[in-house]
Amino acid sequence: MKAMILAAGRGERMRPLTDHTPKPLLPVAGKPLIAHHLEALRAADIGEIVINTGHLGDQLPAALGDGRTWGVRIAWSPEPPEALETGGGIFQALALLGSEPFLVVNGDVWTDYPFARLPPSPAGLAHLVLVSNPPHHPQGDFALTDDGQVEESGARRLTFSGISVLRPELFAGCVPGRFPLGPLLRRAMAAGQVSGECYAGQWWDIGTPQRLAELDRELGTG
Repeated sequence: MKAMILAAGRGERMRPLTDHTPKPLLPVAGKPLIAHHLEALRAADIGEIVINTGHLGDQLPAALGDGRTWGVRIAWSPEPPEALETGGGIFQALALLGSEPFLVVNGDVWTDYPFARLPPSPAGLAHLVLVSNPPHHPQGDFALTDDGQVEESGARRLTFSGISVLRPELFAGCVPGRFPLGPLLRRAMAAGQVSGECYAGQWWDIGTPQRLAELDRELGTG
């Protein structure tokens, strides 16, 4: 299975840190945030990785190269400075990702989720990893049923972690350009084509400088 790390966002809430550094290159525990993903993917024997770039995008290839330092192979998917949003960015990269299901992880989260436990071939169009709602997002995103289906609404609402396995067919009918992933997932949910799980381990949404500093302290280097 190939993987895609989403790294093209502007990181407005992280300013001024992201005025001169892309958010995935901000340091956590002595290394760029995105390096933690590369190490975790390699540990799961996922060695072919696509990374999209947007804001200050030249810095990412300059820092990571072809991935050999981490024992992986990186293919780059450059986007315009304003980026293509999650859906448009993945759609543009489909030619690099191939025809089989692929892993997607947001470049601005940190987690100890073991990527090897993801289903390599989900029964539906997508499999989402959900987490308990953090204080800054108490309403959650989607609902998880007792039989492992993800629905747009329901009693057990959880937050989408930014970790998923997607089939290319999820993007059927899309055209190149800027568009979000959410509507595609909701359409698939309505058709009963999205499975999911709730992960109880560590997961951090690095959305503000304060949360970045807190994570750095938590990992023992602050």
